[in-house]
Amino acid sequence: MRCPFCSHAETQVVETRVAEDGDFIRRRRQCGGCEKRFTTYERPDVNFPTIVKKDGRRIEYERAKLLASMNLALRKRPVSTEQIDGAVERIEEKLLMLGVRELPSSRIGELVMRELKKLDKVAYVRFASVYRSFEDVDEFKTVVDEIRR
Repeated sequence: MRCPFCSHAETQVVETRVAEDGDFIRRRRQCGGCEKRFTTYERPDVNFPTIVKKDGRRIEYERAKLLASMNLALRKRPVSTEQIDGAVERIEEKLLMLGVRELPSSRIGELVMRELKKLDKVAYVRFASVYRSFEDVDEFKTVVDEIRR
């Protein structure tokens, strides 16, 4: 494993932990060159469905894109990284359990909205306003009323 700071080829595992749900292994490493520490995650390599965009394009699933969209909605909200990682893990688990080769992007959007609704109501409204392309205030009000119930 190369050091992300100085690209030194030798790093040492300082600590290893299995995640609470057992789905991945977290390793703390220390660089043999600059002595900085960093974390790596070890996950099984699985095949996620191909994502079919609204315009018909097909793209590979990317965890980083999912995480980025959730982080954008959760920006400056009191939600921990562990909670976000847990939500992403649940979404990915559902994607794998579907057992399909292709999946419309709208289905992933719905899964994200379901997780955000549990994590933070403000983030849910933020994501919904972009995802559902609100055209006027009434649509926004409908989502807020939905949350209040």
